[in-house]
Amino acid sequence: MRTPHVLLATTAALAAAVVPLPANATTTVPAPGTYYLQSATTGLDAADNAGAVEQHRPKGDEDHQQWRLAASGSSYVLESTDATGSCLGRSGDQARTVACTDPDAAWELTPAGADRHTLKAPGAERYLTVADKPSGATYPAQLAIGASGTLATWYLTPVAPATNPMPPQDRRTLDQVTFLTAHNAYANGVDGGFAPPFVNLVPNQTRGIDRQLADGVRGFMLDIHQTPDGAILCHNSCTLVSRPVALWVDLQRMVDFLETHPDQFVTVFLEDYVDPEVLRSELARVNGLSDVLYRPDRTGVRQNGWPKMVDLIAAGQRLLIFTDHSRSADESAGLTRDSFGVMYQREWTVENYWSMGAGVGSSDWSCYSRWYDANTNIPLTRTEPGFRPLFVMNHFRDAAIAATASTDNTKLADRARRFCLPAARKKPNFLAVDHYDLGDPASAVRELNTYTYP
Repeated sequence: MRTPHVLLATTAALAAAVVPLPANATTTVPAPGTYYLQSATTGLDAADNAGAVEQHRPKGDEDHQQWRLAASGSSYVLESTDATGSCLGRSGDQARTVACTDPDAAWELTPAGADRHTLKAPGAERYLTVADKPSGATYPAQLAIGASGTLATWYLTPVAPATNPMPPQDRRTLDQVTFLTAHNAYANGVDGGFAPPFVNLVPNQTRGIDRQLADGVRGFMLDIHQTPDGAILCHNSCTLVSRPVALWVDLQRMVDFLETHPDQFVTVFLEDYVDPEVLRSELARVNGLSDVLYRPDRTGVRQNGWPKMVDLIAAGQRLLIFTDHSRSADESAGLTRDSFGVMYQREWTVENYWSMGAGVGSSDWSCYSRWYDANTNIPLTRTEPGFRPLFVMNHFRDAAIAATASTDNTKLADRARRFCLPAARKKPNFLAVDHYDLGDPASAVRELNTYTYP
């Protein structure tokens, strides 16, 4: 990840054009400034690729994705911060960069509801749009000039957004809080075996669940596999694993912790390879689980937003469990997991792609949805009226090399601020790392818990 660079100075002509705003401007049109232009459909950013304007994975200031919005007569232009005088424009049916003085650089910027906008060619019904995707494929990278509609709606996300101070303890809601989260928390080499011997040599964590709780970890990513003994915590499979730990054992540790720490909140994320009946039976073994289990599906969250933390604590609802399993598959099996309190993660959260690359060598710091492919499109920017999904920010590599994780964890706050927060248009709620005890990722959690992102 490179050091942030100083944004290029705008041209004198554009600087002079910044004020006054066009006469038709409204308070819902963004003020002049530097923005990411994000598709409301995919959540990906408009980027200048050698003159072609394409949608790319959000990557902060590292991929020609920042645009300087300025008024130009009765219209607007979007100048690339990496190429003075080069603006987002049109060439036939394709989006291209053109000279900022070219008529094809001008756009009518119109609010389209829910903080979205359209960019329309002046005097024509031609809009900046994502090209429709072929069947069984993702949306093409090349942006197009076409008809209005959902594919032609955009967010203008400030590069340096204004933030608000964190509300006091008695007013902050669950979606305003950030929690330190242990990736593969069970793979610690302390509580028991989690993989075949050669994989056990590279644990994701080096402290057991009880110590993780004591150290302030409040989010736990756990892989569960089905064996004759129930839901077992293993990596990839449970074959050749010695002393494997059952899911109910670690959940009991968390419930016991919550009983002795009545002001704390814990979230569990299950990478889930078991039948729903097996999972239900496993949860039934946890003493006191029903006393602390939080059920957002029963409390109007989708209509009214996330509750205040003090209200959850007062109600004793302090353990939230998610599964990455498919609801449709469970419906086919005749038993859904939310019927016994396990929430389907894709309905309640957004999550960036899980890997930044191999355990050593170069890394990929871009921040884009884990759930974007030919069959699924859940952008990080997803939101609903009255409801903002929680944001799970993954920050780890393919292999949990301790030295690499230590270095990566020192850069967690910077990646969250410059890459992932604008990519999701929301603050991360769960910072998931390997080796949480190295590189002080807790400092990033503390920093994020000093402000809210409107």
